[in-house]
Amino acid sequence: MGKTAAALTTAKCLSGEIVSADSMQIYKEMDIGTAKPTAAEKAEIPHHMVDIVAPDQSFNVSEYVHQAQLVIDDCFTRQVQPIVAGGTGLYVNALLDGFLFPDQQPDPDLRAALMEEWNADPETLHRRLAAVDPATAARLHPNDARRIVRALEVYLRTGTSMSELQARTSGKQARFDGTWFGLTRDRSALYQRIDQRVDAMFQQGLIDEVAALLHRYPQQPTALQALGYKEVVWFLQGHLTLEECVYLIKRNTRRFAKRQLSWFRRDKRIHWFDAGQMTDMDIAARIEEISRNQQR
Repeated sequence: MGKTAAALTTAKCLSGEIVSADSMQIYKEMDIGTAKPTAAEKAEIPHHMVDIVAPDQSFNVSEYVHQAQLVIDDCFTRQVQPIVAGGTGLYVNALLDGFLFPDQQPDPDLRAALMEEWNADPETLHRRLAAVDPATAARLHPNDARRIVRALEVYLRTGTSMSELQARTSGKQARFDGTWFGLTRDRSALYQRIDQRVDAMFQQGLIDEVAALLHRYPQQPTALQALGYKEVVWFLQGHLTLEECVYLIKRNTRRFAKRQLSWFRRDKRIHWFDAGQMTDMDIAARIEEISRNQQR
């Protein structure tokens, strides 16, 4: 939706640095499928929380918050404006609002058992989540294995549903006093941009990137389950034709964008801009204006 360009332009206007809140850009060597900032963009504006762990390393929201908070504190020490940019709602809320689940250490055996259940019968596992956490199940697509498994893991390890844990933290004082902005776009235009972006990723070498990752990291817990990567893995394993692979990535990306927008639409703090009607410079100027007015 133009987040990268808008964030870069805003960072230039505010003399700021960008703190990524993307749960997949943290992984090294996963560049094309995560649409990471280019070397030129990173040279122009410092980017943080990008390329910090290998694809075969486990990483969770608690670790993200710990490291990102150190980055933001350092920005404030240097009197630099940190700009948190990205679309992983859980990461954004955890960092800025202090929302964290208890018991963050992963349980590989439990997660593997749940994944085995999902592989055998995805619909049954989604119904199992609906029985203990109907609110979370309602917002997750039945094919969203990673989040369904995570939600069940949270419930089984804590005895409390993910939605209840989220409700407990609502209304608490935010960790940082920030100003929130979001970009939206006409749906048909958004879907056209998604299709173009997926086509560009394949032209840039997405298949080769995934093949190399599979070779170097045959055992990885999460990274290659990412959108755009898992579908290419299925293609490389012979389960999909290339045409089917491209179609699935486009379809799943559209669905992800819809869920992403629904997540952020609930937050009344967000100032929304129509990226289809405004230039990046217009958006950056409005962000600067609103931010300065709120600081008075």
